[in-house]
Amino acid sequence: MTAQPSGAGGRSYDVVVVGGGHNGTVCAAYLARAGQRVLLVERRPSVGGVLNGGKPASGVRASGLVHSIGRLSPQVARELRLADHGLRLVRPEVRLTAVTADGPPLSLWADADRTARELRVTSPADAGAFDQFDRESSAFASMLARVNAKPPPDVERLRGSDMVSSLQMWFGFRGLGARRARQLLRVLPMSIADHLADHFESEQLRAALAWRGVRFTSLAPSDDGSALVFLSDMAGTGDGVTGEFAVARGGGPAVAAALAGAAQARGVEIETGAEVTQIEVRDGRAVGVELASGERIGAQAVASGLDPKRTLLGLVDPAVLGPMTGWEVDNLRLGGGVAVVQLALAGLPDFAGIDGGESDPRLLGRLLIAPSLRALDRAADAIKAGRLADELALEATIPTLLDPELVDDGAAPRHVMSVLVQGTPYHLRDGDWDSQREALGDQVIGQLETVAPGIGELVVDRRVVTPLDLERDYGLSEGHPLHGEPALDQWFAWRPMFGYARYRMPIDRLYLCGSGAHPGGGITGGPGRLAASEVLADVRQGRTPRA
Repeated sequence: MTAQPSGAGGRSYDVVVVGGGHNGTVCAAYLARAGQRVLLVERRPSVGGVLNGGKPASGVRASGLVHSIGRLSPQVARELRLADHGLRLVRPEVRLTAVTADGPPLSLWADADRTARELRVTSPADAGAFDQFDRESSAFASMLARVNAKPPPDVERLRGSDMVSSLQMWFGFRGLGARRARQLLRVLPMSIADHLADHFESEQLRAALAWRGVRFTSLAPSDDGSALVFLSDMAGTGDGVTGEFAVARGGGPAVAAALAGAAQARGVEIETGAEVTQIEVRDGRAVGVELASGERIGAQAVASGLDPKRTLLGLVDPAVLGPMTGWEVDNLRLGGGVAVVQLALAGLPDFAGIDGGESDPRLLGRLLIAPSLRALDRAADAIKAGRLADELALEATIPTLLDPELVDDGAAPRHVMSVLVQGTPYHLRDGDWDSQREALGDQVIGQLETVAPGIGELVVDRRVVTPLDLERDYGLSEGHPLHGEPALDQWFAWRPMFGYARYRMPIDRLYLCGSGAHPGGGITGGPGRLAASEVLADVRQGRTPRA
């Protein structure tokens, strides 16, 4: 492919990738691996997006805003040889512990049998049902993993590869057996609350499992389609219903560095501190980008790792996009309800029912502070109402227990706690996030006090990242970490919108490679890898994609 510069004497590349989040970096690496000349442009000082999420205090190395990278595609890690670039994962034996103020904690272990054994103490019926539920859910998730592994079919122009992948999915569906196949079709549109009610009686267990069906979304466990989110979260991890959990040595920045190293080793040119202000379009075709500096960079194709709204409404001329497509994009559901509070702690807090200190494995995974399905429902109701929830849903991790080097020797903080906060709508009905930032931090610490008395006295410093900060600092439109709700109407062939699920946007040679594309959000690398495959298919076949 011979690139044509958009301005005389300007730089030119085969492909310019806009946005150095993990998917953008993965996409760039795969394109360069196939021989393309690639420029990756990132407005922040470093690539990685939320993987480089700042730090709460001096003496603390940033652990990022992401609690786990356990869903990172093994295929991506293997093909890009991320281990050669320093990626080292730690997977604790406990995945999640649900902590309450007035009862014993409940732990979900990597070993499903161990989880079932512990359940026998409080609920023999649930213990007996757990193994079957785990096996059935894992079979469903395996089927969804097949769906996620291939680009969705182009509904208006089917290709031979579409027929092959469709047949593969069909055989996978038939392989479930008649009973499980019928059950999968029943479960996908269900609420996770109703699905769990078919199997378990313990409210604490239901809440612990339902969390995977609503995390990072505005959905409630009682909302239809949350069962799909639950199963999609399982897809490709092989971890069963107890959940995935893995951290990298060095935190999120180490993952970002490994991805950048893999991309550069394959020839990707990375330019940071450079903001793209416009995707240039000529005769209906993307021909390059313009930077805030005024420089124009030519390209034969442009791939955007940004979310769909920021890509199409923020970087493409509205006259080129057209009113109908602009209306469709504007109506994508991207309203986020997530915040993050990072705490630097002078010591390890004492959690109710967990008395083993730093040697207690139950502290190594996620700590869920959401005692019931009703609590999760109320947090989602608050998001929909545009108000801060009275009882927030909290997921806390203490990464320094798995990676002590995140804190410098002799530093005042001895531990770092990162708290994912849900029930915090981007669209506040009253007030604004800049004025409510510290009140949110106070509320989170107050809620932690109910399960970890005295934690407030251990706080050396803190950093509150609101949904508005996620938009301003990390480029997430409306603060949505998944680049859009992952419910049924924005999933598979409908992600980001019907007719544009194969990464090709309404502009010829403009592609979407971020979490807003199939198979969706999370630190997987899947959208970046699949988008690169479609760009390369067009390059190799000389295809002019449908505009």
